[in-house]
This record gives sequence, structure tokens and C-alpha cells, in this order.
Amino acid sequence: MAAFGVILALALPAGSTPATRVTVYAAASLTQVFPRIDNAPRYSFAGSDTLATQIAQGAPADVFASADTRHMDAARQAGVVDAPKLFATNDPVIVVPADNPGNVKSLADLATVKRLVIGTSQVPIGLYTMQILEKAKARLGPDFPARVQARVASRELNVRQVLTKVMLGEADAGIVYRTDARSAGDKVRIVEIPPEFNVVAEYPIATVARASNAELARAWVSLVTGPTGQAALEGAGFGRVSK
Repeated sequence: MAAFGVILALALPAGSTPATRVTVYAAASLTQVFPRIDNAPRYSFAGSDTLATQIAQGAPADVFASADTRHMDAARQAGVVDAPKLFATNDPVIVVPADNPGNVKSLADLATVKRLVIGTSQVPIGLYTMQILEKAKARLGPDFPARVQARVASRELNVRQVLTKVMLGEADAGIVYRTDARSAGDKVRIVEIPPEFNVVAEYPIATVARASNAELARAWVSLVTGPTGQAALEGAGFGRVSK
């Protein structure tokens, strides 16, 4: 989408060649949109917790993009990444198979489905899910989180795995980001989560402190946070960061 080759040429350190590529470790929910911004980087998409651990252990990443601030803040405190910038927001939704076999019409119905799939508590979508269930106690009862968790058939390591199980009909419902649900097209239906119970997922991005392509990494972060990247993110359904 972007003329990133121009940015690449300007950002290359002395002695580098145009073949130099930035390595981007990014949350699974960015799988569809980041290559639309630029298909040149080496991408590794996974759960934010997995990526943060890999980077801390010395994985050769130049840029880290997380689906929550928790994992980015931990990486920053450990000195693994430079100062992060928020670049997008997202909101969780309930997804059901196109034929909606569980007849899910509201958040309350998650306590009655046969098979619910959610993220593990270590990944952002799993954490957001638990926050939503806790907030819903005010209206749906103090035992609502426990009743929903009793319906959980599996807990997945990233949001794309949750979406895939629902698309394949292996679950009656799941909680994913709106952008993931949107990418599935007519293979799933969206059931909205009431705003008073929902949360806003904030996405930070940062260069990795020991990036082998530091200048190129900074240029790539600028691309994502600049007009071209923001337009692509908005087109994919992500929200803009409040200034």
C-alpha cells in the first residue's frame, strides 16, 4: 500500500543495501493489516505474550507491536524495547458461526452455550474477555463469570485461533476483536457486547532496543503511526488513538 521503498532508501544505515529488511513481531490480530501497510518486512504474528517472551530471550526482532499495553510495558521496564507509541485501538465482540447454532443473541447467552472458545488469560484477548465478564456482574449477577467459564471448551493462544474455531463450527461462540470478525466476512455473525461492559484494546508499537536495523525500524514505526499506516488501520476497522 505504501511506497515504503522510498522510506527504506532514506533510512538505511551506511553500508547497508536495499535488501535490508526489518523484522516485525506483531500481535496476531494485526495479521491481515500489517502486510497491507507494507509487505516487505519479515513478520512473526502470534500472541503478544509469546512475542514479548521471545524478544526478551533474544529473538531477532526489530519492531514489536502488541495488542495491549501490559506486555509492552513489561518489555519496556525490562529494557527490551524503546519508548512505545500507541497506534490503534480495537474493541472485542462476540462471534458465532453463520448459522448461529447456539442461538446467541446477547452477552448473557454465553452462560448457556454448549461450546465457548476464548483466549488464555496470558494473551490480551483473554484478559479483555475476563474484564468484560467481571464488568457484566453488575447486571447479570455475581456468578456470571463462573457460569460463562463453565461453558469454555478451549482457551486459545491467540485471537486468530479463537476465530478459526468459530469459523469451522467447532465452537458455538467466541470473543475476538472486531477487526478479526470483520476479516471473516459472512463466515461468522457478530453479536455486540454492551458498551458499558466492553473494553477498549490499545495497541502500542516500539523499536526493539537491540534491533539490528535500528534506523529502518524507526522508519517503519513512523510509517505505521503516520498517515499511510493510520489510513490502512482505519480501513481494516481499527480505531484511532485519542490525541
